[in-house]
Amino acid sequence: MPRAAEPNVGGTYANGAWWRSLTRGALDLLLPGACALCRRAHNPDRQNGIVCGVCMAKLVPLTLPQCARCGHPRLSLAMPLAPLPIDAATNASTPEPALPPCRWCHRLDPALRAVRSVTRMDSGTGAEFVHALKYQGWERVAVPMGQRMARLSFPDDVVRERVALIPLPLGAGRLRERGYNQAELLARATAAEWNLPVWTETLRRVRDTQSQVRLTPSERASNVSQAFDVPNHRQSALRGQHVVLVDDVITTAATVNAAVQALLAGGARIVSCVTFGRAPDPGDRAAPDSDSTRN
Repeated sequence: MPRAAEPNVGGTYANGAWWRSLTRGALDLLLPGACALCRRAHNPDRQNGIVCGVCMAKLVPLTLPQCARCGHPRLSLAMPLAPLPIDAATNASTPEPALPPCRWCHRLDPALRAVRSVTRMDSGTGAEFVHALKYQGWERVAVPMGQRMARLSFPDDVVRERVALIPLPLGAGRLRERGYNQAELLARATAAEWNLPVWTETLRRVRDTQSQVRLTPSERASNVSQAFDVPNHRQSALRGQHVVLVDDVITTAATVNAAVQALLAGGARIVSCVTFGRAPDPGDRAAPDSDSTRN
């Protein structure tokens, strides 16, 4: 099915975003280059941009093995390997070890085909990347973040079918306050590597929600319930498609699930998701030191 192009409606940048970019450019000219995270001297390069190689190397990926669907670490202190039952009909005498059902998948909407994330948020520099992008105005940090997101391995059917990236939209108030949507910046950086379009007007937030940071899982789900929809003029392009949601961090998947339900109601056939960070679950196996070099 041919990919439908989204109308050129301009960016979602609010008033003041251009001023922030202009100011940042002037500072780059007047002051020596420095890493946006550690502030050590750093000359931006094509590989890592405004983040130094040391901070990039300190990203801690999710440990292996991972669930083939949700990408979450499959081994944990709470979920040891369990043997398969012996099949008496085949007279099997040596059962093969098998992983138990993934304890993270159950929280995902059934229409979510695959979810992938670059880094842990409880160790390394993952949280510093997200903080610099969301709260410190370092918009260009999104470029190396998106490049890392684009390197994640998805199932073959996702790679074959995905037609566009859709960033999680911000509420109008938060967009005015921040001046940009960090998910859109990440989507554009990732899409440049995947050679796919970014559909910024396909999913919209129809009501403001409170911050999810201090909410329980059930409160998070209630907070974002029916917070998104697909405008009528975008439903024909979305119908029957496999699209990829983009956000900075996934925690309980409440926001992603709410967005998936809106996309399905708007005509999507199936949805995958990519984020830069993933919040840890209780019982997740800590990343060994050797994992910090596997980027």
